Amino acid sequence: MVGADGKPSLAQRRRASLRLEIAGEAVRLFTSQGVTGTTGEEIARAVGISSRTLWRHFPTKESCVLPMLSAGLQFAVDQLAAWPSGMTLADFVTRAGRSGTLPPAAPAILDLIRMTSTEPALRAVWLQAHDDALPVLAELLARRSGGSADDLRTKVHAATVNGALRAAAEEFAHRYADDPAASGEEIAACVLAALRAAAEGLPY
Repeated sequence: MVGADGKPSLAQRRRASLRLEIAGEAVRLFTSQGVTGTTGEEIARAVGISSRTLWRHFPTKESCVLPMLSAGLQFAVDQLAAWPSGMTLADFVTRAGRSGTLPPAAPAILDLIRMTSTEPALRAVWLQAHDDALPVLAELLARRSGGSADDLRTKVHAATVNGALRAAAEEFAHRYADDPAASGEEIAACVLAALRAAAEGLPY
């Protein structure tokens, strides 16, 4: 339950923390021994919980990584919530990259994003994370424009931003696979490139 102050309850925070710990161990095992070579029971043992507890939180072993992907997207949404009126999105992303607001991406998340391009089940989880973020982005853009999140125009804009974030994350993960020093400025550059491509419109 949410407390009177509007913040998550202790039980919710513990559940979220456990789910994120499970996600971290799942990525570690998937990276070291492959998705096929990893069982849900191994993930549970690595976390120190029973298999029954694991399956109460996640329906499949691949879905265990969802909290990590969702956390990265939530960070992006939280950043967009601070987007000042009167400033273009491109200028806002540029400023965020230069100011150090965007931290270096965690290696585990980059490993996970790279795996989504070769593991169909993980790809489905990655796309689910973005699908879950879509209405949140629509609400954010609606508040900014004074319109409705149900308007087709708002939905298209939200889908455009969502798609740009996904493409930028994948580009960054693959481009800087061997560069652990890549910073928020490089992340911002990938996001900007994706946004510019979206702003150009369809080529026909």
